[in-house]
Amino acid sequence: MCGPRCFDWWSRLLASADAQPGRAAGLTRRGFLAASGAAILAAAPAGAAPAPEAARQVLEVTLSFDLHSHPGLFQSTSNDTLAGHRKHAEDGRVKLIALTATSDAPVLTRDRNGALRAFRDPKPGELYASMYKQLEALAKWSAAAGMPTVTTAAQAAAPGPPVRGVFAVEGSDFLEGRIDRVQEAYDHGIRSLQLVHYRVNELGDIQTEAPMHGGLTAFGREAVREMNRLGIVVDVAHATEPVVRGVTETTTQPIILSHSNIHDGSGWKRLISPEHARLVAGTGGVIGAMPIMLGHRGDSIPGYVAHISRLVDAVGVDHVAIGTDMDGIGPGVIFSDYARWPSLAAALIDRGYRPEEVGKILGGNAQRVFQRVNEGAKKT
Repeated sequence: MCGPRCFDWWSRLLASADAQPGRAAGLTRRGFLAASGAAILAAAPAGAAPAPEAARQVLEVTLSFDLHSHPGLFQSTSNDTLAGHRKHAEDGRVKLIALTATSDAPVLTRDRNGALRAFRDPKPGELYASMYKQLEALAKWSAAAGMPTVTTAAQAAAPGPPVRGVFAVEGSDFLEGRIDRVQEAYDHGIRSLQLVHYRVNELGDIQTEAPMHGGLTAFGREAVREMNRLGIVVDVAHATEPVVRGVTETTTQPIILSHSNIHDGSGWKRLISPEHARLVAGTGGVIGAMPIMLGHRGDSIPGYVAHISRLVDAVGVDHVAIGTDMDGIGPGVIFSDYARWPSLAAALIDRGYRPEEVGKILGGNAQRVFQRVNEGAKKT
């Protein structure tokens, strides 16, 4: 998601990146315990520590992972540079952030009702060039900020710098119907590909426009199989339920829906039904809870926990993760500072979640999915 006209100016920002380095330089319970070493928490008696202390202990042993983020990329929705977000992430014990380029950015704007949509057809090669320009900027800024990028789950969990990034793309429009570009994306370090965004593309339909394909296209199925083969995580955020069903019928690996919530009564088309969420969970995948409340101003940790809990009620704690859409939401964002991550952990504990369950939600489940996709690719 992105604020009004936020995509129109991005090329000017990227063009000036060299001149402004300071501006933007910037897994089941048993599986989680095995992966993160959180057995010390599971062995602790319930209520043995107040929430802030218990939260600190959770974050010490959890690879906290934000599945969807655009830190510093879009001026109208950014509240900090990528370097600033990295510093806040270190303060908040967030260890892995998806650095996400937006493939259809050049052709998006708001309509008179405030809804994001494509306002023109892209020129041949335009979205391909745009995506890689964004990725180049994210790579440059993250390196300057001391935030290396990783390409495997093992690299993400290895000792080293406290905060790392993993490259992702929102909307596979840049493929332009060419399957060879999936391999090219992998070779550029991209490890998560969201099939669609705010433009109906060659892979399938989107939640916010009338369907054109009736679900996942033949090319979409081919792309999913190629992503499975290579070890790229398939992200079905923004896709219609029929598209998601087509992905679940095609994939041999768990998938993610990186940023959404269960319907909350607002009527927003980007939210999903419990049945939609269960399709994702049925692959062994996860849904990233998104911190947005339409009409709300200011951060609201309790509001975010409410979104998370509706997802847990729908699919179970093993299939819920975090997708902040950092710097991509604008008005309505209710979590906008990684430094507040410990408060989110504490609020989940206060809500009644056990420490090991909090660890799953904040990163363990997402880590498990990425690890399984890595391992699945090795076997093909």
